[in-house]
Amino acid sequence: MRRRQFITLLGGAAAACPLAGRAQQPAMPVIGFLRPSTAAGSEHLLAALRQGLSELGYVEGRNVAIEYRWAESENHLPGLAADLVRREVAVIVASSGMAAMAARGATSTIPIVFVMASDPVEAKLVTSLNRPGTNATGMTYLTSALAAKRVELMHELIPAIKSVTALVQPGNAATEPFKRDLRAGAAVLGLQVLVANVTSARDLDGAFAALVQQRPGALIVGPDPLFTSLTTQIVALARDTRFPQSIRRGSTPKPAALCRGG
Repeated sequence: MRRRQFITLLGGAAAACPLAGRAQQPAMPVIGFLRPSTAAGSEHLLAALRQGLSELGYVEGRNVAIEYRWAESENHLPGLAADLVRREVAVIVASSGMAAMAARGATSTIPIVFVMASDPVEAKLVTSLNRPGTNATGMTYLTSALAAKRVELMHELIPAIKSVTALVQPGNAATEPFKRDLRAGAAVLGLQVLVANVTSARDLDGAFAALVQQRPGALIVGPDPLFTSLTTQIVALARDTRFPQSIRRGSTPKPAALCRGG
């Protein structure tokens, strides 16, 4: 987004208010930040947000305020988005597709700036990539579209595998396109795709216990902020369970390669 556009988003609402109502407005513009995970593991996102704001001349606490809303589950997102709307923030920064959809459902007037893994057009968040046509704009890195390539690379690394397991968050808008493209890529290689659903950190141990029973050839972690925040735990579980044990060198079981989505 261009500097002038972002400055307009932050200051435009206050500039358009009648004088009688300005006294009720906050002393500085307020940004709402919405993410479907806890704050743990998100320090790099906040640092990037603050750096981007500083490049536009905004410093948190000096001439802009940020209201943070963290959801431990996607079920909490609509309520948190509605809370930001009631707070009358100038703009909502949605740091995932689910957060963007929740914000879009809560307001059709407050600008929404998103980053997401899936296609925002397919998710009906915008009408087109070059002309969003709604109050939402942002960027996507289309992780789901790369799913077929990821399974192809996994097969090149471990030619003996017969199946892969996709670790996914079922409530994420990117999950279905990700699974679709993953299955398409796996079918070309004659690989079976298994799915392990994880909706919270509490599900992770159970998911890995089931993976040990399934004995897949490799694990591909789907695109979701939850998995970004759980990267350390996922890697540790893959190591501790020596997942899987079907690929060996001599008599030593070797863990599968671990690919993580964005």
